[in-house]
Amino acid sequence: MPGFALAKACARVHAQHPDVEGLILLKHGIFTFGDSAEEAYGRMIDLVSLAERRLRAGRRNPVFAAPKTRPHPPKAADIAPRLRGLLAQRDGDKPTRFVLTFRTSPVIRRFVSDPAARRYSQQGTVTPDHAIRIKPRPVILPAPSRDDLDGFFAGAAGAIARYETAYRGYFERQNDPADPRTPLDPAPRVLLVPGLGFFAAGVSGKAADVAADVYENNIAVITDAEAIGRFRSIPEADTFDIEHWSLEQAKLGSAKEKPLARQIVAITGAGGAIGQATARAFAAAGAEVALLDLDTRAIAPLAEELGGLATACDVTLNRDVDRAFAAICERFGGVDIMVSNAGAAWQGRIGDVDEKTLRKSFELNFFAHQRVAQAAVEVMRAQATGGVLLFNTSKQAVNPGRDFGPYGLPKAATLFLSRQYALDHGHDGIRSNAVNADRIRSGLLTDDMVRTRSTARGLTEEAYMAGNLLGREVQAEDVAKAFVDLALADKTTAAVLTVDGGNIEAALR
Repeated sequence: MPGFALAKACARVHAQHPDVEGLILLKHGIFTFGDSAEEAYGRMIDLVSLAERRLRAGRRNPVFAAPKTRPHPPKAADIAPRLRGLLAQRDGDKPTRFVLTFRTSPVIRRFVSDPAARRYSQQGTVTPDHAIRIKPRPVILPAPSRDDLDGFFAGAAGAIARYETAYRGYFERQNDPADPRTPLDPAPRVLLVPGLGFFAAGVSGKAADVAADVYENNIAVITDAEAIGRFRSIPEADTFDIEHWSLEQAKLGSAKEKPLARQIVAITGAGGAIGQATARAFAAAGAEVALLDLDTRAIAPLAEELGGLATACDVTLNRDVDRAFAAICERFGGVDIMVSNAGAAWQGRIGDVDEKTLRKSFELNFFAHQRVAQAAVEVMRAQATGGVLLFNTSKQAVNPGRDFGPYGLPKAATLFLSRQYALDHGHDGIRSNAVNADRIRSGLLTDDMVRTRSTARGLTEEAYMAGNLLGREVQAEDVAKAFVDLALADKTTAAVLTVDGGNIEAALR
């Protein structure tokens, strides 16, 4: 109702019923009126104060029972990948994944853990807009214990299956054949985990964050309502009309999804030239990006720009790798693509190099690749939706350079590591490929090294960097594109993609 018409209506009511205490309750709010603006404003202040006193006087606190702690509760990261796998829709050859995010706090844990949650959490959402972002209600999972995770996941699978069946039934009940609506996917968007908190799911990291924010708001409103009475939402038929209204669904956007949407990529050595270019390329293809590097200052601005995650990680340390993957699983729910890119170049004539240098190079240029690949495969197998391993090897793996053995030897081992993963984990739906790049300006091939090597060969720097069959310098962005292309090549595994502008001596044969 327009403001002027509403004011006239209020004045008419006041004139006809002078005994009314200057208050009109309407569907969209509360209006007070009086003989002057000051009187109407004063009545509004009095009304708000009265409501606040009523709420304080009648409020139960605490509203929900304190959660009962289960023995050895798992961490969110321990259960996120498998839950993410249970949510994936498998109608076709390729699973349709969701991105998860986790929220917890003392308030959230009380809300999700009270046995009465089976009543108050299933009443519906607190605003119409919420229904399109988190569906009418969440799914309640069993309380997990680290001592029986298999039992928890069996219960979770059953709860999700029942939810999806009930959601399809809700659609069949409310869909009018005379005015049919388009069915939405039946997967829940909020998963309550007693004792821990809740996971929110979305088609992207941003959508998952919005769903989590919305449900935190639901928790706050429902908690306040239950503190003074009982929370109730609108009827199911009205919720259905809102949720399936095309204009409401349009708020979620209808643009075609990008090729790597709903997938999470972890990139090691993300602070370097190749790592940063790779992060940008995957983000442009729709993936959620997790950036791992020794120095978070080198990756934090890029992670913020891309809406990703930045985490410090020394890939030569098991504890750092474990911590990094736990952070990724808590932030996004799992990992679908692992780009093992971290490395450094040690030089020396192989007959003279000391064992310490050689071992140090093997630790970073081989064992670290194994360490992160093993961690990624554990997550991918838990998700049971396949995955991709991508290794940054080098032309040194197939065409060793003079006095570059300390670097080339572990790189050769990493190339075959990539093929071993393809062989051993193809039945898990996990593909493994490598990129063989050469002469890329980066942390490995610094400007000083370019200057030294070009001078030693009697070439200009430009001629040295373009010393390939095409006569063109290869950029970090070219390597990044190769990683994305391999991630998209659904039926390619155990492959090595060369990105060097053409070096016949380094051609695989």
